[in-house]
Amino acid sequence: MTDLTETLARDLEAARQRTLRLTDHDEPELLRQHTPLLSPLVWDLAHIGQQEDLWLLRRGDARREGLLPADVEALYDAFTHPRAVRSRLPLLPPVEARSFCGEVRGRVLDRLGRLGRDDDGDPFDFAMVVSHEQQHDETMLQALDLRSGPPLLGAGTPLPPGRSGVAGTSVLVPGGEFVLGVDAADEPFSLDNERPAHVVDVPSFRIGRVPVTNAEYAGFVADGGYGDRRWWSERGWAHRVEAGLERPQSWSADGTRTRTRFGVVETVPGDEPVQHVTYFEAEAYAAWAGATGAAPAGARLPTEVEWEKAAVWDPATRRRRRFPWGSAEPSSALANLGGDALRPAPVGAYPAGASAYGVEQLMGDVWEWTSSDFTPWPGFRPMLYADYSAPFFGGDYKVLRGGSWAVGASILRPGFRNWDHPIRRQVFSGFRLAWSVDGTAA
Repeated sequence: MTDLTETLARDLEAARQRTLRLTDHDEPELLRQHTPLLSPLVWDLAHIGQQEDLWLLRRGDARREGLLPADVEALYDAFTHPRAVRSRLPLLPPVEARSFCGEVRGRVLDRLGRLGRDDDGDPFDFAMVVSHEQQHDETMLQALDLRSGPPLLGAGTPLPPGRSGVAGTSVLVPGGEFVLGVDAADEPFSLDNERPAHVVDVPSFRIGRVPVTNAEYAGFVADGGYGDRRWWSERGWAHRVEAGLERPQSWSADGTRTRTRFGVVETVPGDEPVQHVTYFEAEAYAAWAGATGAAPAGARLPTEVEWEKAAVWDPATRRRRRFPWGSAEPSSALANLGGDALRPAPVGAYPAGASAYGVEQLMGDVWEWTSSDFTPWPGFRPMLYADYSAPFFGGDYKVLRGGSWAVGASILRPGFRNWDHPIRRQVFSGFRLAWSVDGTAA
């Protein structure tokens, strides 16, 4: 095997081992649907195998016969069957789903071993399948977090301690041009919505050194922020009222500031980034914080372009860094990724992971809401899987950046663009603040 195929084989195996750990439960547990927003775990399991069969064994040609009968394969079409109805489908039992996934994987590894010899396939296809499986692993964690009942996953692995004095601070990002996005030559496994690289000019701004913490957000809750129309956009207030939002998802209603995390009840850690908030909640917090003195005046959410510049641009070399900290691959000393911790790290835990501007925890911990709608970069071209990005452009989606603690490290890049409806909060989502530099922001 070449170095590339060895890397792909390792990434495929890491994703599969993670999938199997997350689905190592009895049949009733795998068939349960914890929320209409997320699938039963057994659907995700078989869908992972079905997509791998389609893209790597049938090379994306749905007309070719797959390993599943056509009527069974159709059950795992995400566009045909919304998540809310999947528990009512005649899905493969867990033992059959595992067997199917194992058979697909064996054939895929055989094909991977032939790449560059008697197989002219594109390694990108294999990388896309890794990304797809890791993304479903994250959604399975979302489902398990919403599950009622005793804990299934344990307490999670330990994380480094945070640092005092970093919450609520910001750094200046001077105005000027930078390279937004990437090209295939530099990031061959980047997705279509990350491409192409192009130069943009960004005015000066300040951005939070770290994400907003639970302690900071608790101030908004305690000040009656959920009941004060002033802080909310028109759509945000309408959703807050309709959904009855009064605090972040999983926080208790009895004023004790406890939360349930994967079945474990614990005191809300004040120094962790707040998570499980909607875009509208993040937007309202920013308005409240900037008006009440909880943060400097003019607080807002960053645009995704500002976020990416703060993450990757090195003003000394005038070049993009591959990661905020440089070229080294992500590690446990640099970022909280991979899902083992089952939680965000306290702010200030990763000083070595800071960007050139001194912005910390840009990768891992929480997906960060930005103020940007999901639109293509100029010169966008769809990749092999044409429906990955294009159908969502121009819809009711806001962009999230940075990845969460649940994202597989091998699939994440600073240019990775996630998107979701602004009302969603089952995602491991948080945010950081930003300020325009116009004489009013500190």
